Amino acid sequence: VPLLPPRCAGPAVEAAADLALGQINAHRREGYVLSLYRIFSAQEHPQELTGSVFYLILDVVDTNCHVLSKKLWKDCETRPTHETAYGQCKAIIYTNQPQTIAHLSTYECVLQRVPRRYIWETCPDCPVDTCPTEPKYLEVAAQSLAKFNEESEQTHYFSVLSVTKASMQ
Repeated sequence: VPLLPPRCAGPAVEAAADLALGQINAHRREGYVLSLYRIFSAQEHPQELTGSVFYLILDVVDTNCHVLSKKLWKDCETRPTHETAYGQCKAIIYTNQPQTIAHLSTYECVLQRVPRRYIWETCPDCPVDTCPTEPKYLEVAAQSLAKFNEESEQTHYFSVLSVTKASMQ
């Protein structure tokens, strides 16, 4: 059976994209939940009986929800343009709708930040993301958390695991 170019806006493709993105986000251990911006490309390879393999290219943007929150992408707000990362995920997913089976065979996501030049041209006063792994950001985060621990009435103290996002203005 040849590959079929289904309509990108068709319900089967939209369901496959939703399932694929949900599983991609579940596999990720760093960063933020990715949200579907649009289905860039889709091909369907019908299987015997009722299943299909979908070959998808999804345009994605990141959200305000960290992947460790385990929230669904539809439950998360996308970031403003000057704070977002965007890119594409290529995914191969098998779906069998009557039995509600979905298996993500493989995926690859490539993300990038909006270029600083574009941000400064459109919003000169907006904060710009910087590299969160720089030691100065870990130091500032540790100081902030130490102050929170001192002033908080929590029964437990918190410590910094990692800095996942940093920006300056």
